Amino acid sequence: MTTRGDDQMPTIHKNIPDSAGLNAFAADTALQDLTRLYLGQDARYLAELDRMGALVGSALEKLALTADKNPPTLQIRARNGADLEAVHKHPAYVELERYAFGEFGLAAMSHRAGVFGSETPLPPMMKYALVYLFVQAEFGLCCPLSMTDSLTRTLVKFGSKELIDTYFDQLTSQNMDEVFQGSMFMTEQLAGSDVGAIETTAKLVDGEWKLSGDKWFCSNPDAALGMVLARPEGAAPGTGGLSLFLLPRILPNGTRNAYRILRLKDKMGTKSMASGEIALEGATAYLVGDAGQGFKQMTDMINMSRLANGVRSAGLMRRAVSEALFISQNRTAFGKQLIDLPLMRRQLMKMLVTAEQGRSMVFHTARVLQAADAGDAEMARVLRILTPLIKFRTCRDARKVAGDGMEVRGGCGYIEEWSDARVLRDAHLGSIWEGTSNIVALDVARAVRRAGALDALRAYVGTLLDDAREAGTDVAKVAACFDRAADLLDGVANDRAREGDVRAAASAVYNATSAAIMVWEDAKLSGDAGYSGDRKRLADAVIAHKLTAHDPLAAPAAGSSEDDAAIAALLNRALVSDVTTQTQIAAQ
Repeated sequence: MTTRGDDQMPTIHKNIPDSAGLNAFAADTALQDLTRLYLGQDARYLAELDRMGALVGSALEKLALTADKNPPTLQIRARNGADLEAVHKHPAYVELERYAFGEFGLAAMSHRAGVFGSETPLPPMMKYALVYLFVQAEFGLCCPLSMTDSLTRTLVKFGSKELIDTYFDQLTSQNMDEVFQGSMFMTEQLAGSDVGAIETTAKLVDGEWKLSGDKWFCSNPDAALGMVLARPEGAAPGTGGLSLFLLPRILPNGTRNAYRILRLKDKMGTKSMASGEIALEGATAYLVGDAGQGFKQMTDMINMSRLANGVRSAGLMRRAVSEALFISQNRTAFGKQLIDLPLMRRQLMKMLVTAEQGRSMVFHTARVLQAADAGDAEMARVLRILTPLIKFRTCRDARKVAGDGMEVRGGCGYIEEWSDARVLRDAHLGSIWEGTSNIVALDVARAVRRAGALDALRAYVGTLLDDAREAGTDVAKVAACFDRAADLLDGVANDRAREGDVRAAASAVYNATSAAIMVWEDAKLSGDAGYSGDRKRLADAVIAHKLTAHDPLAAPAAGSSEDDAAIAALLNRALVSDVTTQTQIAAQ
């Protein structure tokens, strides 16, 4: 970590500061702190995170930039007129797939032993920490990763033994010649957020289900397996009539299934990864679980995708913050380093606090997920509300942080040679896919009304604050803010006339919960000799600036100079390691 005292100033490079070659794990001491807290001191975990961090700043970044500039193409026919329908991926994207699915086993590690030599499946936190790093280089591929991971989970949870036995090994393979990728075909032209309006039909023909209809937005459209929602003939309208089906790309007899990729989407972001439109023309599919339970079963897959979206958004925010901190400490303007300019410090502080909120929320939710999957019913209720909270707020915050990061770099941030434009474009995806902000905020309210999730969250946050209190931390402000935020959400969720306030209430609970988690993290890390000591101060900043009323026309408080000092101290601890000119040249 580069520190900045009067006797130690970082090197200011003559050229535009370039962080190429930066190890995204080794340079991020807060990530190292949280890794020790949530994963322990397992040397195997730390080694793999460090290896991923080194790749993020070198090989993966170069591959991602290339893949982004060379999006996939769809070839409908061979040159002799034969049907072909192939999605051609650039070699850079294929190499990214090898790293993600093959070398690191990111889609396999939650489901089977063997990844990194482990005798058991790895904890959710390990997967999410690695993805958090990976996405700082490449976002697009994370969608197929997430869908493959979530499809496998849903298949194992609800599918028949025959289906599991048929496809599990390929879904969790690290052999790139054998691995099956997954996808999720749900959206239709008239059924986006309103899933109950799905028109795709399922008909039982000679004991086999045949699907017909159009799916409007299908990412990873040539995946080997897809999860599809369809309505069996005669089934009731709305979500209660939907069933879940597993759709193979290639049938057991080796022939291609009866559905076509009509075209690929020209997207604003995630350009490296194919998204398309699908026409189902009597395609063979296999019923997953019980008929009429499709929406409930698909919800589990969607919730895991929503959490993955939050992890990716948190990772993008960290990338933007890392770049902004590196630039500000290695560039001068008006005779000063950028980081020494008061307005820049405040802009960086806002970015940092928001990014750290997202990081704490997704990492801690991985901890809750592990307990829920182990059978803890109360943690399952906590997970039920944390997942939409993260999807709603973290994904929205990423758009703002990414935009501010571009601004810190200045004109170069608008140039596609750098990462900023790609990060900003990709950041907009999280708040759209798997439910737009309004839909997900309403789902927060639904979790309060139907699942008792807010009561579970109240109790859980209470235990976190009790742990911090026992460690000697003053938690009075955090507790008071959380209670008020929870009361607000409780009132809004249970009064349909107040639906217009649900976003504000969800934001309040997100902010208060993140502050409580960071206070707990601080207490747990306080005895660690390597701890940088910033989680409590970040929580204080959330309370002061996001949960406390301010008069926008009032003069600055008398203690604002102390606030400036606190900002400077936090940024100093967050600074990324300097990169020498030699390292930059070697990385390029």
